[in-house]
Amino acid sequence: MEARRLLFNYNYLMTSWEQRLHTAQAHLAASDPILERLIQTYGDCRIAPHADYYGELVSSIIGQQLSEKAGATIYRRFLGLFDGNVPTPEQLLSTDTDEIRAIGCSYRKVSYMKDLAIHILDERLDLVHIATLPNDSVTKQLISVKGIGEWTAHMFMIFSLGRLDILPTGDLGVRKAMMNLYRLPDRPSPSQMLAVSLEHNWAPYQSIASWYMWRSLENSEERIPRKA
Repeated sequence: MEARRLLFNYNYLMTSWEQRLHTAQAHLAASDPILERLIQTYGDCRIAPHADYYGELVSSIIGQQLSEKAGATIYRRFLGLFDGNVPTPEQLLSTDTDEIRAIGCSYRKVSYMKDLAIHILDERLDLVHIATLPNDSVTKQLISVKGIGEWTAHMFMIFSLGRLDILPTGDLGVRKAMMNLYRLPDRPSPSQMLAVSLEHNWAPYQSIASWYMWRSLENSEERIPRKA
């Protein structure tokens, strides 16, 4: 009986999420001819939020400034240190820094991961309730961790929490796509990105619009972020 209830809840949540995505796509297509064309070209948005927040943040730290392939390789090695599982914060803190560094992580990244673990254990980063917090509170908690900045916070809110109205103003790919698609003279500043969003009525679905910006660059080195 419990298994049936859980399956029903999962199916309900996924159906609800899919409906929200379709509503977002319909809004954007009606508001912006450029996005209408991208939606027709690339089909439905495939953002799929999840609750593995801790694993997501560890993976994000490991993958910083690496190619998708290199980041994935080192992350697999990292999991291999813990029998294929994401270590608990306690396990991470008790693991020798040099042991983690030996798989290809820099001292700096190891220190970032351990700082993440400390923030979780002392609840300065409250991953249990983070999905209930407003965007500014989520960002404030995340950027208090060493090695996590606004860009990572934006990616976390889009791809883990499923926040629909995030404009990742620090993302190079979205900036480049905006420049190309809206014929801007240069890559836009954050204020110029917001102006494009306002002019084309992206809100309250700026995350979905950004996903299509990334898709337009799928043959570029600045295509969708690794965590997409």
